[in-house]
This record gives sequence, structure tokens and C-alpha cells, in this order.
Amino acid sequence: MDSPSLDPAWTQRQRPPRLERRLGFADYPQVQNFLERLERLCERRQRYPDLGFGRTYVNLTIYPDQDATNVGDAEEDFARDIDGLLN
Repeated sequence: MDSPSLDPAWTQRQRPPRLERRLGFADYPQVQNFLERLERLCERRQRYPDLGFGRTYVNLTIYPDQDATNVGDAEEDFARDIDGLLN
């Protein structure tokens, strides 16, 4: 069975290979709530994106494992799990 397609809000970049996404929120309490849920997901998955955030946004960057040369299924699966936190 194929994995569901990746949300087009994720952008795949090269040099270095990575997935990026910016999430917008109405206010800081929503940002804080999202970050708390993301923390639990990261602890469970033992995978941690690079984060930047402000009062109404979160920037996420997912890099492949050190040995990988491209973004692969593992990174896309993690991105889909992050997207699941938005529902």
C-alpha cells in the first residue's frame, strides 16, 4: 500500500536535502499548544526537526539521517505525523 501523498505545504529543498514548512497560528497559545504536542511526537519517534517560532508561526525543517543523501520515506512519514497534529 502506498503512503498518502505529502501535503504540498512541505517544500523539498536540496543543498542540503531537507523538507521545510511554515505553519501559521492565530496567537501564541496556539503555537505553544502545537509545540507541546510536537514535543510528545518527537519523544515518541526519537526524531527532532529544526524549529524556529514566533508569536504566530512555527518554521519546521526535517533533515534526513546523516548517512542519507536525499529526503526519503522516513522524513515524509515524519512530516505526515506532524501534519496530523494540526487536525
